[in-house]
Amino acid sequence: MAGASFLAGDWGTSNLRLYLCDEAGTALDSAAGPGAAGSSGRFEAVFSGLTAAWRQQHGALPAVLCGMVGSNFGWRQAPYVTCPASPEQIGAACVAPADAASHGAAIHIVPGLSCQNRFRAPDFLRGEETQILGALQLDPGLRRGRQLLCLPGTHSKWAILVDGVVVQFNTAPTGELFAILKEHSVLVQRPATEPAAANDAAFERGLQQVNAFPQAQLLHRLFECRSRLLAGELEAGATASFLSGLLIASDVGGALPLLTQSAACAPVQLIGAPPLTALYAKALASQQFDARQLDGASASLAGLTRVFQLLQARSSQRAAP
Repeated sequence: MAGASFLAGDWGTSNLRLYLCDEAGTALDSAAGPGAAGSSGRFEAVFSGLTAAWRQQHGALPAVLCGMVGSNFGWRQAPYVTCPASPEQIGAACVAPADAASHGAAIHIVPGLSCQNRFRAPDFLRGEETQILGALQLDPGLRRGRQLLCLPGTHSKWAILVDGVVVQFNTAPTGELFAILKEHSVLVQRPATEPAAANDAAFERGLQQVNAFPQAQLLHRLFECRSRLLAGELEAGATASFLSGLLIASDVGGALPLLTQSAACAPVQLIGAPPLTALYAKALASQQFDARQLDGASASLAGLTRVFQLLQARSSQRAAP
């Protein structure tokens, strides 16, 4: 295998995805491992074990890592960059673990971002900044003018970009709330099987219910998951999808008036796991907004590649006479 230039890693809370990449960021090989939560106290050992074969074949290679590996329970905490934040500022704020020297090549951990959001509250993200950098590389049109990005997940992020600079964002714990209510409340009943068709219909019904009463607070809608089941309007296997529709429609309906200047703004760029971005695209369409979808894993790899290129450029500038 020829052409390996660097290692890229998306090290989240639950999972680690590592890639052996060429100079352009094409993945030549990949490996998976435990997330930051499962790597506590042994980050160097996990990284060394998963990359040993690559280093044996290609020698010492620099690495760029993003995600919770840079959190306060990660390999080394990478301080947050305050918005507005450009790609160059993010790349310049990377940090190295104290024990990185044992690998013979630099290891860089990408920082997160912080801002004061529209509610004048502190807000933070970590990992999504790399997906945003990747989106800017994969779609150069996002570097021009004002853009609204949505990165749905456990903690969904809505980010405003102006000329490729992240100026502000808001967080909604939509996925976390869904998981808590689904697993630990009486609102959702879970049969052994749940037909896909019922899921789609129930999800869209949840969207419609929120859109029909946009002034209603989410807190006053959640019990419908159970009451519509008791009334025979929902099957037990459809309550989770109905809940998902309520939550995502509320997320979208709350973010759009908060962060958009008009209904005629550019399409919302969705970045994340395709099944989840597809649900958000449906919710946006139900509120007359267009959306583009970008795979989150592809965006992460493109973003890690961009950071590597920025670091290489800085290194060349320092070395120039």
